[in-house]
Amino acid sequence: MSLRTLIVSIISFTICVASVAKAQERSADAAAIRAHIESIFQAFIDGDQDKIFATHSEDWRGFLEASRAPIKGIDEYMRANGIEWPRPANASKTTPYLPPGTTYKVSDFDVQFYSPELAVASFFGEFQRKDGFTLRRFRIMDVYGKRKGNWIQVASHTVIDPEWRAQQMSQPRTVTQPIRERILAAREAVWKAWFANDRALLEKLIPEEAIAIDSGEESWSNRAAILDGAKRFADSGGKLVRLEFPKTEIQVYGDTIILYTTYVYETEVNGKRTTASGRGTEMFVRRGDDLVNVGWHLEQK
Repeated sequence: MSLRTLIVSIISFTICVASVAKAQERSADAAAIRAHIESIFQAFIDGDQDKIFATHSEDWRGFLEASRAPIKGIDEYMRANGIEWPRPANASKTTPYLPPGTTYKVSDFDVQFYSPELAVASFFGEFQRKDGFTLRRFRIMDVYGKRKGNWIQVASHTVIDPEWRAQQMSQPRTVTQPIRERILAAREAVWKAWFANDRALLEKLIPEEAIAIDSGEESWSNRAAILDGAKRFADSGGKLVRLEFPKTEIQVYGDTIILYTTYVYETEVNGKRTTASGRGTEMFVRRGDDLVNVGWHLEQK
């Protein structure tokens, strides 16, 4: 073997060894980042506020699902997750955010290194119930920086997985008693506002696109016709004496609410009382913190 050949062989071997070492280092870094990400999921399951704080850098930046502006710094990050921060004196260090027995799952994990101290991880993460039902699934891109020899999350863009959200929107939601009471209160508010000709409240509760099919009416009503009907009832001197909903069934899909109901109301005009009863279907949607009545179909007996 010539000297030149020997030198080339040594250089090639050195390069090969360096490449293998670098690949092993990257593999170890990728595993460390994934383990760090999984520790964050577990911290949220445990409600371990100190762990959540410690796994994010002080200069953290990014967006969470409900963000309306960039989150700047760890304190804003904690508050964006519903954690009162800085923590008040004597406050509990653990606050469970998820049902007991919740687990997590990380899938489609990918990490790309842009320098020895900068990496971007992309993946899906979800919280699952004991029976495997997915409580929430996120689509996440985390930015990691290596500081003091350890990887830490320095930025993120975290949103609910759109495909999972679409699936949930088509599934019926459980109507708890507080939710039911809120829906029934919103429905009653619309009816009473109409009979009282409360224009300001009606304009808040009935949106522009509303469509109403009322018993005995050939034409369908839009918002203007609905408001005009309330005014005509008030101008006639009419007032509501009694309003009841003997039976109501509720379905909720995402932000859409459907009510199937029977109703009875009694009105008085010029001293004469009239009772009407029937059944109907009413539709509400949630917009922000409000429930608005987008349409109905009423039939009198």
